[in-house]
Amino acid sequence: MRENKHNSIALINAIPYEPHYTTERGAAFCANSLEFLASVPASSVNLVLTSPPFALRRKKSYGNVSAAMYVDWFMPFAKEIHRVLKPDGSFVLDIGGSWNKGEPTRSLYHFDLLLQLCGDDGLFRLAQEFYWYNRAKMPAPAQWVTVERVRVKDAIQPIWWLSKTAHPKASNRWVLTPYSQSMKKLFERGYNEGPRPSGHLVSSKWGTDNGGAIPGNVIEAANTRSGDPYIQACRQHNLEVHPARFAEKVPEFFLKFLTRPRNLVLDPFAGSNMVGYVSEKLKRRWISIEINENYVVSSAFRFKGAGETVLKANARAVESSGVPSAESQEEACSPT
Repeated sequence: MRENKHNSIALINAIPYEPHYTTERGAAFCANSLEFLASVPASSVNLVLTSPPFALRRKKSYGNVSAAMYVDWFMPFAKEIHRVLKPDGSFVLDIGGSWNKGEPTRSLYHFDLLLQLCGDDGLFRLAQEFYWYNRAKMPAPAQWVTVERVRVKDAIQPIWWLSKTAHPKASNRWVLTPYSQSMKKLFERGYNEGPRPSGHLVSSKWGTDNGGAIPGNVIEAANTRSGDPYIQACRQHNLEVHPARFAEKVPEFFLKFLTRPRNLVLDPFAGSNMVGYVSEKLKRRWISIEINENYVVSSAFRFKGAGETVLKANARAVESSGVPSAESQEEACSPT
């Protein structure tokens, strides 16, 4: 079936939820994502790309589950994600590590989850592991990193690329990076063919210009853009900025690597909806699900003209119901 705008509209109309806002290519919903996923048709999604709440020691405003309960909490979501994915679809899971309570040792909860997802009786295959390197990460936990100085800051975040089969849709030709100057010089003077000390055999094919270099599985991206229009809009309208946002470069890589234009992307823990925003830019169809209405409202400011429209509609709705709006709640909580 050709994946086009009409199919996207038909799919959204088949879901018994009213979107908080829509764009040319997507729709954002405020809902319990587990219940919402159950209403999505089977084998309809090309990519599920998400970053769920991590099992952190301290509770966050967006909600998070303890390490001891995490696997049991997450598996119902995994089953629904597996059901809605197309046979050649992918599930990309950004899941940060955590520290054990009271001591400078690491929790294994995210590895326990991976084994449950991809073990002998698991739903998925581990296509490849990736790592998000953020050199601007805060030095935490402070007790072990900045006070006692017995650990270094945790600047790497695992991202599991999972799939239903061993051969999901993907091509590294879609994510080639520019050649370095030294590589360009090698093309000019030619490779020294033959075996290397590592055991690799370099042939004449290594000197072929393929249009770019194959990237590695480490994505370097910082989240330090204070001038981000989303953050500026939140400040302007007294809305809460989501504290755990994707850096744009992370979903951009996986959207290019694993999907093509008009494919459908779903984020069940959307937060500030960076996945939807990048999907829109890259001409992918998208569905975002976020249970916190304040975050859904503020995420609309990622899309030109949508934020003001959603904020006004939200204000009218809460005015008729007598419940404080997202904006008025923030004002009430602001220091005088």
